[in-house]
Amino acid sequence: NTQQPCTKRETFMSQQRKQQQKNPHNPSGSGGKPPKSGGGAQVISDGSRSRSATKNARSGGTSPSPSSPPSTTNYNKNKDKQDMRRPRFKVTDDVRLPNRTFTIVTTAALPWMTGTSVNPLLRAAYLANTRTEKDEEEREKEEEIKRKVALVVPWLPKCDQRQVFPKRQSFNYPEEQAEAMMEWVTNRVGFRPDVEVLFYPGRYATDKGSIVPVGDIIERIPMRLRDVAILEEPEHLNWFHCGRKGWKQEFNLVVGIIHTNYLEYARREENGEQKEAFIRGLNFTMCRIYTHKVIKLSDAVQDFGEDAVTVNVHGVSRAFLDVGKRRADFAKENEKSGERLGFSKNCYFIAKVVWAKGYHELLDVVQEYNKSLAMKKEEKEGGLEYLPVSVFGDGDDLWDVKAECRTRKIPLDFKGRLDHLDKSIDDFKIFINPSLSDVVATTTAEALAMGKFVICAEHPSNAFFATFENCKTYASQEDFNRIMDECLRTEPKPMDDVARARLTWEAATSRLLDASEYPIRRDNASSLSGSSSSRSRSGTRKGQHNQTAVFFSPLKWLRKRASCILWRAIHMRLTKSEAMRVVCGGGAGTLKSPKNLVEWCPDYWTGGAFDRPPSIAQDLGLFTDDGDTN
Repeated sequence: NTQQPCTKRETFMSQQRKQQQKNPHNPSGSGGKPPKSGGGAQVISDGSRSRSATKNARSGGTSPSPSSPPSTTNYNKNKDKQDMRRPRFKVTDDVRLPNRTFTIVTTAALPWMTGTSVNPLLRAAYLANTRTEKDEEEREKEEEIKRKVALVVPWLPKCDQRQVFPKRQSFNYPEEQAEAMMEWVTNRVGFRPDVEVLFYPGRYATDKGSIVPVGDIIERIPMRLRDVAILEEPEHLNWFHCGRKGWKQEFNLVVGIIHTNYLEYARREENGEQKEAFIRGLNFTMCRIYTHKVIKLSDAVQDFGEDAVTVNVHGVSRAFLDVGKRRADFAKENEKSGERLGFSKNCYFIAKVVWAKGYHELLDVVQEYNKSLAMKKEEKEGGLEYLPVSVFGDGDDLWDVKAECRTRKIPLDFKGRLDHLDKSIDDFKIFINPSLSDVVATTTAEALAMGKFVICAEHPSNAFFATFENCKTYASQEDFNRIMDECLRTEPKPMDDVARARLTWEAATSRLLDASEYPIRRDNASSLSGSSSSRSRSGTRKGQHNQTAVFFSPLKWLRKRASCILWRAIHMRLTKSEAMRVVCGGGAGTLKSPKNLVEWCPDYWTGGAFDRPPSIAQDLGLFTDDGDTN
């Protein structure tokens, strides 16, 4: 009856069972620490509860428990298989179908307060928060069928972070930056969105004033997220794209959203006409090769062919709308007494201080208006001696703009960088935006939402805003002078609920889903830009597409297909050459991704042969957040 000695295998299995009983959720025995990574894409997810556990709980089943380590192991294996599996949808499937996955890829990230960092983050939050269409029987499964949303943003090395982020802020790990982004958007929208944040390496190109991707972005995105790709600035993302395949080959549907009027920027530089013609063809080719659909925020940008529609798919954060609603409620309560809305200051402008953001136009209209005031004073009509305008922002051309103001004796008051929701900005009554380079100015929408007057140029970029009562557009200096006099004398009219709803991100998200339909239905596309409501609920539902799509031409399709294949082969051959990338402005060392994002320390950035030289302030990082250059 003596006990026989155990074999090595039995001894090993016994030790494994004891380890699993001590720590059932970590059977590998690593002490609860995550395995060390070789530096792949950093992923942050706010979801703390697995979908399989939720499903079991709702159906009365059992979820993995500490006493059943094999089920935990099986769950991990199934999860690994799901990560390698691409969602099965067709390019023509309705994007409103349950369980669609949206991956938003953009060219900037907070805390850099620019349009391509703020708007994609808000878009991701509202896409994740808006439920898909479902009938009454499916409402109990709401958590299971809501959209899965991921946001892919650039991770900058420390040397670039200090140049781009305010107050020379920097992060040691991608998780820190992702958490800061989630805190900001939570405070801005009032809820914490279930958005997965991924990072790809990027470099801040001082000669371009923007971020250039390093390596292949697609490699950083798991297969489970490759369903609907929304490329914010698709032309920018693909200028130096060096992936093995294109976006259309790796995703079921690729939608590009055009943010920036690059033609206007090129036109202002030396040899502007030649650069404009080159960039026009380059941007058109990038969108044709790598996207199924292009959404232009306004007609201020170039034409992108038959696959493009013009729709404003941007919205305004609830915080700005709340400010406007409080003003509207105050005006309604004091309508009989005629009490003013509490605006104690006159005019302001908020934008990054670079000439292309409208500072040439701002100086011109303010100087001419001050001349008209001087003439009125000579005629003893009284009034202001000059138009007081406060400028909020900093940037590469801050010194030059200030010097120009001193030379032309234009008394602009530079306040430095400040959030548009700051209480000191709330006191201003009139927002001036004379820029002609914007596609859709986010600051204009925010000012309208807060109940202010907006004076802007008569331009395609302002077509959406011109439909609001408090937005005043001018076509000449005489118009500007007349409108400014009128706005100084009167008060903005409170915005009603219908107009306010058109500015919300919920309405913008609905317009985005409608505009993402593929192929394009021309009978629907023409009404998208002016529509503030979602598609008719009696129309398309759950993949039942309207049959009035554009007429299919096999010859035209073959010609377009062959053109895309040819240009994609040429583009990929050029961008896989390190020397060609350097000459064209892609930067040295940007062909391959770094192995570890945290330890990544690249060389000093050098521009291409055709890029403009950076300004001294930009090159040395001398511009400050408070606008003080002394």
